[in-house]
Amino acid sequence: MYDLSKTSMNVTLAVKQYVSKMIETSGSGMKVLLMDRETTSVVSVVYSQSEILQKEVYLFERIESQNREPMKHLKALCFLRPTKENVELLVQELRKPKYSVYFIFFSNVISKSEIKALAEADEQEVVAEVQEFYGDFIAVNPHLFSLNLTGVSRGRSWEPSMLQRCTQGLTAVLLSLKKCPMIRYQLSSDLSKRLAESVKQIITKEYELFDFRKTEVPPLLLILDRSDDTITPLLNQWTYQAMVHELLGLNNNRIDLSRVPGVNKDLKEVVLSADNDEFYANNLYLNFGEIGTNIKNLMEDFQKKRPKGQQKLESISDMKAFVETYPQFKKMSGTVSKHVTVVGELSRLVSERVLMEVSEVEQELACQGDHSNASQMVRRMLQNPRVSELDAVRLVMLYALRYERHTNTILPALKGELERRGTSEHLKQMVSRVVDFGGKRVRGSDLITANDAVAITKQFFKGLKGVENVYTQHQPLLHDTLDQLIKGRLKDSQFPYLGPSSLRDRPQDIIVFVIGGATYEEALTVYNLNRTSPGVRIVLGAATYTIQGVTSHNAVIRS
Repeated sequence: MYDLSKTSMNVTLAVKQYVSKMIETSGSGMKVLLMDRETTSVVSVVYSQSEILQKEVYLFERIESQNREPMKHLKALCFLRPTKENVELLVQELRKPKYSVYFIFFSNVISKSEIKALAEADEQEVVAEVQEFYGDFIAVNPHLFSLNLTGVSRGRSWEPSMLQRCTQGLTAVLLSLKKCPMIRYQLSSDLSKRLAESVKQIITKEYELFDFRKTEVPPLLLILDRSDDTITPLLNQWTYQAMVHELLGLNNNRIDLSRVPGVNKDLKEVVLSADNDEFYANNLYLNFGEIGTNIKNLMEDFQKKRPKGQQKLESISDMKAFVETYPQFKKMSGTVSKHVTVVGELSRLVSERVLMEVSEVEQELACQGDHSNASQMVRRMLQNPRVSELDAVRLVMLYALRYERHTNTILPALKGELERRGTSEHLKQMVSRVVDFGGKRVRGSDLITANDAVAITKQFFKGLKGVENVYTQHQPLLHDTLDQLIKGRLKDSQFPYLGPSSLRDRPQDIIVFVIGGATYEEALTVYNLNRTSPGVRIVLGAATYTIQGVTSHNAVIRS
């Protein structure tokens, strides 16, 4: 369960409070919530439709929708990004208002000239309020946010519009958390330095907005580049939230299960939200075996209340059969049938794609240094027809990164295996691109060290019958970076401060932003550090939607 005592560094709570304030500001009466594509995602991740309905918001509309009916009995709450397009759409709206009164909330700083344009359009004087509420990011978890951007750079240079959008998103997070931080950035990355300077520029320009009560130890913003650790996004994960995202696709808390064989029509799309689903909140960081055990325990409790006709719950398929047999259990337990379906599909995919075996080889490549053994293991997996195209390419990418300069490299032979498998040209190119993007020449850190095998102990988890033990040896580079930062040992020579000042004390409130995307494995690292480091509160954010897998590198790597 989340520790909500650390509320001053909780991005979910920050966005929820903004939405609540919007609704309160408009007073009682029936309301319509008018949003754009991006703010719709911002709100839907932190509030369910039923929750907002209870606050007298009865209609949800998009500002760009041309066929909205006039409804003069409704108040309009407008929550929009301050883009030129949205301001123009609002100008048109105010000239011919469809609702009785307008409360306008922008998700970031809006210019005086745009405010003037809105005032001139408001000839009927329907605007009651214009405010800035800084919910300009997706709050994935309380300690994890994303800007939902792809293609932020061209090679090692920023896409100009993306630099501006990342700056806006990052400054919105700082304003929503009420933090005016000192800034450190990754020296080996020009992208990191440019973003650090851009954020600093906004803090200086909007100094009145950032005039928060001083804390004994100033907050810290640390800007990193994905290219420093390209291994973490390539590893299969075994915690619930990460597996759901990787294998089923988790988009703004929604999962599309319509392709699941024999799925109930009520479960073709499901929502997984830690705020509204206690089972998910308690299990999202647990491993696959533990989740199965927890569902099993819940069902066994129900069975105890029904002494007749008990059936064994030994495997995930037993559980699915149980839910179908006892519809009243489904009704009584609410979310459990949803999780049985999700876990059942994860289990099917793990088996179908031999992911336990794939993961073992991934961990060998990421954490061990035995080239001969690794070469044999990768070759064997590439020759297995059950290994998917993505997993095969991912293994070769890991090999290319791990043994980039090894004298006995078998990379040409592995590329030949991909050719024989009929791998698409686009995916084959990813192997060389990942080395260009995050190889030894580019990295500023010691991602791969000689003593990995000694430093990392093998951990096993045991679980439900039908779920084999798997390795989870790997720790992302972010763990070491944050550990050094918390202990006051992070080298200024690698992560300099922007400007002349530096922290004398160990940091307490830390916002980490990864250009090019963060992973759920890194989110788990931050979650654990928050739990085990007294007085330290960390929030992790990324430009690209939180990633794990080859698809992540499609978004990040540019030729």
